Amino acid sequence: MDSVPNQFENNILFTETRLASQDFPAPALYVVGLPIGNFADITLRALWTLSLCDKVAAEDTRETSKLLQKFSLSKELFPVHQHNEQNGASKILGFLEEGLRIALVTDAGTPAISDPGCKAVDTVQKAGFPVIPIPGSSAVVTALSAAGMAPEGFIFHGFLDSGSKERLKTIKELVDTGRTFVLYEAPHRMEKLAKELALTVPPERKIVVARELTKKFEEIKGFTSETIVEWFASKKPAGEFVVIINADTSKKEQSLDENTLKWLKHLSPLLPTGELSAMAHDITGVPKKRIYDVLLQLKKQD
Repeated sequence: MDSVPNQFENNILFTETRLASQDFPAPALYVVGLPIGNFADITLRALWTLSLCDKVAAEDTRETSKLLQKFSLSKELFPVHQHNEQNGASKILGFLEEGLRIALVTDAGTPAISDPGCKAVDTVQKAGFPVIPIPGSSAVVTALSAAGMAPEGFIFHGFLDSGSKERLKTIKELVDTGRTFVLYEAPHRMEKLAKELALTVPPERKIVVARELTKKFEEIKGFTSETIVEWFASKKPAGEFVVIINADTSKKEQSLDENTLKWLKHLSPLLPTGELSAMAHDITGVPKKRIYDVLLQLKKQD
């Protein structure tokens, strides 16, 4: 058991949660979630972990240094970002081989979620060292909680590619799934994304845009593909954006009645699934993807 860090020794928040009696093994990589804008959102366990770790692998050492200073923590920092992640992962392995605890952090939010960290975590796991998550803030979950969407789950895509054709193709594919999906976007590309959504998203599907989450100028607004372009053309966007496109509720309302399910079940062993899906779509009007999924479920039951 490690001794209580000095700055937390008499703090009731830390003593009552009994963090000192919890296990923080070494060597190990600790993936630590940090606030996405409001420093008050940092967790007690994150602070405790950072205080125990010997070194901190940070996306931007300057930004992480500011956060640590606010909580009177002094740690040796080294950079692990998208341009050096493989070398950074090797450096982390070297420290783990010395028996150290290493914290992995990004500028904001949880590492490896549209941020650097995946390669480092994968490298450490393959080397046989433990990777321990310390949960924290996530922009996608924060935005969804206030959007009133995705009761049946969602697709998280994150940042789109830079090429215009690739972006439009990806958005269309996400729209065609009929499910709620989430994008991240930088402020200087937000007006471009608004125009792309106007081209690809049907007007009946709700779009929610969230920016500056947890900060003073937090903004969460609802649009359609017909109104979003005008709004972004009239103002200068600031802060990174979370963009949520709601599920196609019209598809959800279309279902297969009992008689249709009966003849699908009888024909399923006789015809290829794709061919039967197309036939049933022509007869019922229910989307082929929906029918295809039902047929796969029927095959499993048989």
